Amino acid sequence: YARGYVPGQPNEGLVEQIEGSPARLADYDDSGWETCRDLTERMSHGFSFMWYRINITFPETVDGHPVKGVRVQFETCIDDYGEIWIDGECDRDRGVIQGFNVPQRVLITADATPGEQHTIALLAANGPLAAPGGTVFCRYANLAFEWTGV
Repeated sequence: YARGYVPGQPNEGLVEQIEGSPARLADYDDSGWETCRDLTERMSHGFSFMWYRINITFPETVDGHPVKGVRVQFETCIDDYGEIWIDGECDRDRGVIQGFNVPQRVLITADATPGEQHTIALLAANGPLAAPGGTVFCRYANLAFEWTGV
């Protein structure tokens, strides 16, 4: 994880009319970031942003069930506002802010292949934006492998 809209930049990367944060991109270098051991840990205050990133590889099986051809979704609930970026892309219907502390679920693939790799990047913002209270954290983050007809 890393603090800021653009981690490592002065003023957390907040500049007038910025066009976007590179931390959303799949090939962004996050090698200098700290490892997050607990998504629920509160690590900020006031008007603040936090990025969480993970690279995943689909296994051959999950609980004895083959992964090939299944649907895979990612679900999270970010306190307070969150965006989900999969491989540098945001599902503008489901992956953007849905409301204050609202769960979000996005499709990673409808046809998984074992060994397939993806980068998941989460942008968390403390809110309400005009007078933020509390901190930024993730309530949970889950991968859902969905088998039909099993």
